[in-house]
Amino acid sequence: MLKKYYPYEYVESVFHVDYKKLKELGYKAIMFDLDNTLVPHGANSNPKVDKFFKYIHNMGFKTLLLSDNDEERVNRFIKNIDTLFICDAGKPNTKNFLKGVEMLGVNKKEVIYIGDQVFFDILGANESGIDNILVKYIGFYEEKKIGIRRRIERLILLTYKCRRKYKHRLNGIETKEVEL
Repeated sequence: MLKKYYPYEYVESVFHVDYKKLKELGYKAIMFDLDNTLVPHGANSNPKVDKFFKYIHNMGFKTLLLSDNDEERVNRFIKNIDTLFICDAGKPNTKNFLKGVEMLGVNKKEVIYIGDQVFFDILGANESGIDNILVKYIGFYEEKKIGIRRRIERLILLTYKCRRKYKHRLNGIETKEVEL
């Protein structure tokens, strides 16, 4: 029952993924969530994220942002980034996950999805048949109030960590922080 919430991999951040290994595994495209995956909620892109997109584009990856944000927010974020996007995605509904695959011009097994939320990102990707990576959310760690959804995610991730069958299905693609 819980396996639909289990990521293929769980890593520190988007900067801790071995993208060369993803390429070797046959992935041609990456779909990303935006808030708390690439930058803190509501933040604009920054030079590190801009360099990161250039780095993965230079490796030959196609990219797409799949966000529940509105178009104004996404356009503000991608000011210096050349990427496709889908706004108001309605995650975890599979419709826009599959539309993203189509927009990227690849098949489902050639794309990987990276996000920070089990109930929206990972569930939607799994239900769509798309391999995925969960990253630790970029949050405000000094905040004492944590939402109920994040608490339940922690419980799901505890069971995930105990289920060897579901861990490291991408053969352990976590690495030290990527040199940009």
